[in-house]
Amino acid sequence: MLEKRLRNEKLKEKIMDASEAAKLFEKGMIVGTSGFTPAGYPKSVPLELAKRKENGDDLELTIITGASVGDELDGALARSGVLKRRYPYQTNKDSRNGINDGSIEYADMHLSHTPQWVKYGFFGDIDIALVEAVAIREDGGIVPSTSVGNSNVFIEKADKVIVEINTSQPLSLEGIHDIYSPLNPPNRKPIPVTKTEERIGTDYIPCDPEKIVAIVISDKKDRTRPVAPIDDISKQISTNLISFLKKEVEEGRIPNELLPLQSGVGSVANAVLGGLIDSDFEKLKIYSEVIQDSALDLLDSGKVVFASGTSLTVSPDRLDDFYKNFEKYKDKVLLRPQEISNNPEVIRRLGIIAMNTAIEVDIYGNVNSTNIMGSRMMNGIGGSGDFTRNAYLSIFTTVSIAKDGDISSIVPMVSHHDHTEHDVHVIVTEQGVADLRGLSPKERAKAIIENCAHPDYKEKLYDYYNQALEGKYKHTPHTIGKALSWHEKFLKEGSMK
Repeated sequence: MLEKRLRNEKLKEKIMDASEAAKLFEKGMIVGTSGFTPAGYPKSVPLELAKRKENGDDLELTIITGASVGDELDGALARSGVLKRRYPYQTNKDSRNGINDGSIEYADMHLSHTPQWVKYGFFGDIDIALVEAVAIREDGGIVPSTSVGNSNVFIEKADKVIVEINTSQPLSLEGIHDIYSPLNPPNRKPIPVTKTEERIGTDYIPCDPEKIVAIVISDKKDRTRPVAPIDDISKQISTNLISFLKKEVEEGRIPNELLPLQSGVGSVANAVLGGLIDSDFEKLKIYSEVIQDSALDLLDSGKVVFASGTSLTVSPDRLDDFYKNFEKYKDKVLLRPQEISNNPEVIRRLGIIAMNTAIEVDIYGNVNSTNIMGSRMMNGIGGSGDFTRNAYLSIFTTVSIAKDGDISSIVPMVSHHDHTEHDVHVIVTEQGVADLRGLSPKERAKAIIENCAHPDYKEKLYDYYNQALEGKYKHTPHTIGKALSWHEKFLKEGSMK
């Protein structure tokens, strides 16, 4: 079986245990790893790196990934103290705790910027690329597993490459990847993606076999996250969104089969996308980052005819079945580097309908998608900014209230800005839809409060708005002290009611 996965005879000399490969890392190194929400990330070597630290080795690393990865990487390295600096996105609780207590330095950034920064040398030199693969070709080319992310860029720029060949990942994944890497300015050319399903590159990551210093055989499955059951509130958000899209079709602004869809990750996003199964829409296409459970359901139902992303992230309950029956999806999915999946040029060309989730939205349409109460980092901006600013339609969904009603998700002023009013076209909650296109700030405020706020908070939001209108400047009325006290009240009392 290994012969099918490792096809370069000379490279068989580089096979070693994960503990031996872990000894190749030194304090202060910058390491680029595979992995994207959390799929296709290395698992065996990071666990051995954590053991080194726990056994007394002085080991601290900067870790750059595609996006979030599993506990074997972010969690183990955070708990052991190996993880000292992290880019660009994470969702692990121990990593998050380290970021928020200051023991881990973290710079949140757009996912499409990360591969460029690596190429430009903004992070410094990449010492080691640590990537998961299903196979290595005769010429050294690396066949990724369930994600591409930034793997191609790390392999290109790293001094050394370590490959985990994961035998739990089906070899049938070979062929679904499309690896294309733009040149740096001033030599960059247009990215020739004109259709969701269009291939423009190779189905493997080119790699000089001389750069590969270690090969570790692994059989650890992706530790993906379960998807919460679709509740009534999520269903209503989905219903409201689909009604809005139907109206756009009726108005002739989008075709009957819509335009390619992008969706964020998480339970609400999964529910919103999943709601399309019962809609009247047909022949849909997905051009996104993550191909998740709802996307597979849409492919199964025939509603979606093709899905392009940079990661296949399937919930634990259906992972084995997905692997077993992967052949039925093979001609319907494509995994690209995130430099392409999240590229503003391609997003604009294809006319993406972007659907992302918000932590909070203020009455003028600014969105916070990263920091609780302005300071406590949750995960990061991820790719939402890449799609929001460049989408044909940028839509944000959120529940109108959180914490059993103690918090309104619609606020006078967001506690942290990720997406400004200039980039947000539509807000959807279970209460309704606010179409903000072409509205002045005052008009946006009325639309958001009236259509998206929970009834328990509408009066308070109108009170704030009307008091702000009494000020001297009327374009974007604000009373800064009262806006801040909205959040301070929750910090002190645990409720805004």
